[in-house]
Amino acid sequence: MARNGIQYSDVQQAIDVLLTRGDNPSVQRIRDVLGTGSFTTISEHFRLWRSEREQNRDVPPPKGVPEAVVMAASQLWQEAQEAANQALVHYREEANRQVEAAQQAEQEAGRQAADAEQRESALAEHLRHVEQRMEALNRELAASQTNEHHWQQLAQAARDESVQLKQAHQNLLKQAEENAQAQADELNQQRLAAEQRLGQEEQRHEAAEGRLMAMLDAAQQTRTQEEKAFQKRLAQSQQRIEALSEELNVKQQALHQTQLDAGEREQQVSEHEQQITTLTKQHQALTEQLNQAQTALNQQAQLHAQNEAVLQQEWQEKLWSRMEALQQQLTELPASLADKTPQSGAPER
Repeated sequence: MARNGIQYSDVQQAIDVLLTRGDNPSVQRIRDVLGTGSFTTISEHFRLWRSEREQNRDVPPPKGVPEAVVMAASQLWQEAQEAANQALVHYREEANRQVEAAQQAEQEAGRQAADAEQRESALAEHLRHVEQRMEALNRELAASQTNEHHWQQLAQAARDESVQLKQAHQNLLKQAEENAQAQADELNQQRLAAEQRLGQEEQRHEAAEGRLMAMLDAAQQTRTQEEKAFQKRLAQSQQRIEALSEELNVKQQALHQTQLDAGEREQQVSEHEQQITTLTKQHQALTEQLNQAQTALNQQAQLHAQNEAVLQQEWQEKLWSRMEALQQQLTELPASLADKTPQSGAPER
């Protein structure tokens, strides 16, 4: 409810003043014009003014208000209303989902109650059969006295079973009632919580609407400042682009010359690589010849060593032969000398 103090006519006059000055009306600007008043009261009157303006869209604006201002204010209001409606639709969809979940829980409780009723019916039917059986046993007990004690035990067992079934039936009924009551209480709590959240979301929506109007005003001013700054940055960027273009041309020319020099160096490197390849082949051929010569030299050295060993062996054998011959001659020398010496008394020739 709107508070006493600020009336709808005061808010309407303040809005006319803002439109006359070319300003978009908002809760904060209306309060600045009035100089007093709570945001809640001004917001409610402002919302009523917007509602009437939507209904009387064809009514001409107050005299002295520029048409561009009226169109801008209408467009901003439509955008704010669409944003607020989208947020409210989201919260309402969430509340509807919670209500649907509560309804599904209620249906599940109903199904559980129906199952309990079916179990109760089955127990009642079983109890009826037990009672019929007990009656039959009682009739048989009255007809037959020979097995009286046996039949009394059976009857007592049937009675005990009947009592147990009745107790189970009562417990099942009590449990079904407790489950149904718990499901109903939980459903009511979920509904109350959903309604409370919906009310809170509506309040937040109203507060957000006022903040949105203030943000739109600030955004308009910020946009104007950003446009000026953008124009300034655009001019600086154009100057920078021109300088960079000149620098790019210089660098492209230097790059072209560098590419030419690189081509010449690549040709020289290619020639050097060919020379290196030729020298490498020659080195490999010489290395192979050297290896072959080394192998032949090693073979000749081995052959020479073998020949030298054979000659050494032959020379030693010849030397021993000569030494043996000399030894023989030395052994025979005294005898030979004795033979050659003239005997005593023999005439000399």
